Amino acid sequence: MTRVPGIDARGGQHCETTALGVLLRHRGIDLSEAMLFGLGSGLSFVYWDSKQLDFPFLGGRVKPFQLTKNSAARLGVELVVRETTSRRKAWEDVSAAIDTGRPVGLQLDSFHLDYFTSKVHFGGHFVALYGYGDQDAYLVDTEQQGGAVSTRLDSLADARAARGPMTARHRSFTLTAPRNPPKPYEQIVPAVTACAEAFLDPPIANLGHRGIQKAGKLVRTWLQRTDAPQRDLPQAARLMEKAGTGGALFRNLYRDFLAECAQQLDSGHLRTGHRLYAEAATLWTEVAALIANTGESGDARCLEEAGDLLGELARMEREAMEVLSRLGGGS
Repeated sequence: MTRVPGIDARGGQHCETTALGVLLRHRGIDLSEAMLFGLGSGLSFVYWDSKQLDFPFLGGRVKPFQLTKNSAARLGVELVVRETTSRRKAWEDVSAAIDTGRPVGLQLDSFHLDYFTSKVHFGGHFVALYGYGDQDAYLVDTEQQGGAVSTRLDSLADARAARGPMTARHRSFTLTAPRNPPKPYEQIVPAVTACAEAFLDPPIANLGHRGIQKAGKLVRTWLQRTDAPQRDLPQAARLMEKAGTGGALFRNLYRDFLAECAQQLDSGHLRTGHRLYAEAATLWTEVAALIANTGESGDARCLEEAGDLLGELARMEREAMEVLSRLGGGS
């Protein structure tokens, strides 16, 4: 059995920040999960629907791996990424890192992992690999999934080789910290303003504040969108609240990030943004509850109310991001 020594196997709320946190702590950089999420400009919104989907999907963060790339750049750490179509080469890449005492981040499809009780394909899942034996791999996943966990090597190989939405080609990554990395709190302003600008000026109407506005219109039709509302609507609500989002579709994490920022920088913009995102987080949880209630009761009025709240959220988050986009220009 080979294991990397000195691993802090804390499981977080969100998979990508959990994996990133394990790798950073091993390099001596220990930041809160909310700070990692915010430094990675992780907050976003997408309304995703297509003929290939059984039911619409509401996403609350940037695309998989973008958060890791953003965080690494702002923290001044070297991010080495490897991808391959070969299962053999993919395992050689990660086992070589483990053998030299370095934990490895992996992107994979959680459907194949032994310890996942919810068998749903999700190709944008992240774990940190810190050891392996003859039959098992030792991973750190979210607190919800058990933190320090293990899975069979063949299951891990299947998860890494999976193809489909959001998957990557056996993607693995390691981090190397410089001797004098930039101070994380010096990166707050560029992280916040980059996130705000992307949210305010999305390239398509399904993203950012425009996407939330669109969701407010389309969510009203969701009873007609499914033949199994008692299954699909509560499932959509669970994905918003429980599926590694930290609750409120990642708004709780961003609220906490802004609160931590406001302790470091005396900024009226930050305080206003934090107040608005604290309100938005509460409303997102209400939206999820209304969607779940619709599935259980069949009462379309709940979806009408959810649509109204989403319209309010589009306005509220646009206002918050407009304020935060001015963060570098004074208090």
